[in-house]
Amino acid sequence: MSTPAASLSGIRILDLSRVLGGPYCTQVLADHGADVIKIEPPQGDETRGWGPPFQGDASSYFHGLNRGKRGMALDLRQDEGRALLLELLESADVLVENFKPGTLEKWGLGYDVLGAHFPQLIHCRISGFGADGPMGGLPGYDAVIQAMAGLMSVNGEQGGDPLRVGLPIVDIVTGLNAVIGITLALHERTRSGQGQFVEAALFDSGLSLMHPHFPNVFYGGPAPQRTGNAHPNIAPYEVYKTATQPLFLTVGNNGQFAKLCTELGCIELIQDLRFIDNGTRLVNREALREALEDAMQHQDGLVLAERLIQSGVPCGPVLETSQVLAHPHTAHRKMIVEIGAYKGTGSPIKLSRTPCHYERPPPTFAQHTEDILIDIGTSPERVERLIEEGITPTEKKR
Repeated sequence: MSTPAASLSGIRILDLSRVLGGPYCTQVLADHGADVIKIEPPQGDETRGWGPPFQGDASSYFHGLNRGKRGMALDLRQDEGRALLLELLESADVLVENFKPGTLEKWGLGYDVLGAHFPQLIHCRISGFGADGPMGGLPGYDAVIQAMAGLMSVNGEQGGDPLRVGLPIVDIVTGLNAVIGITLALHERTRSGQGQFVEAALFDSGLSLMHPHFPNVFYGGPAPQRTGNAHPNIAPYEVYKTATQPLFLTVGNNGQFAKLCTELGCIELIQDLRFIDNGTRLVNREALREALEDAMQHQDGLVLAERLIQSGVPCGPVLETSQVLAHPHTAHRKMIVEIGAYKGTGSPIKLSRTPCHYERPPPTFAQHTEDILIDIGTSPERVERLIEEGITPTEKKR
């Protein structure tokens, strides 16, 4: 039985982006069948050097973001490089880039020009702050947006300093928002036959993550505070100590609270007026913590977490990275991908009829240059000249 085509088979994407948000976006699209051509500058995507550790010619960081793509390099500072980009765009459905706003326009390749030449093209730009407004055109970085969008103001221990989330959450979410925008535009194109400009800005994505803090402010709540692992609106909802592994409880209603107390053997807490509903539990959060941790102090956290979740109490053990990767459910969900020597994180997007395909490891620098150029009808003689003249270099510039 033949493998069904992935959902984006037949869609070609030119990926001019570097670092994180754009490459994360295009890896998602490549996993689901798009022919993604990663076009790097002559110096290469800088994340190739963001190690150790390294695998082959690139860092683990680069390998985590560029699976499934074909690779070439192109010097867009040269006239012929820009002309070649236009040739590549003739067969492309989507262009993804994260140049500083104004860069492509300076080269005569802004959306006004590209949209006129290629009316079906979907042009997705990932930027820090968008192109206009008080901060329009300024570069954006994940940690800077975490600071400016309020994420750090609500992340950290109560009474402690603001804290950056320990992963590039804004970059990743911006990449996912770009995926959403591109797929929306592809769907709309089936009706109108027209492409459009899609923008995903880190600043906007950072603001969009501020739930429930912004709604709390909108409806008259107090200014958000850092509460460590505790939830501002729900209790019990934080990390609790056991005899071994700590666990995270996320108890959102009275029924779940009753099940928790029953399983822990402290049913008296169910009728305790301090904990009779979520509002009182929130006010008496510290007393509730003491009572629950007292009931858990002699129990193995891993065993207890399994028992609680099986009984309908939302919770999970706080696992280290090695434990997560070794967890049997990680394997069951096919969340670790191996292609030869390559190992990566699987796609969280599961489609029943058109599942994702993992066919290519991340490309070495300019690995597929000749194949890509021949795909668009370039003669072997011209391919050789383009490489020799550094328009499409096959060795990374130092």
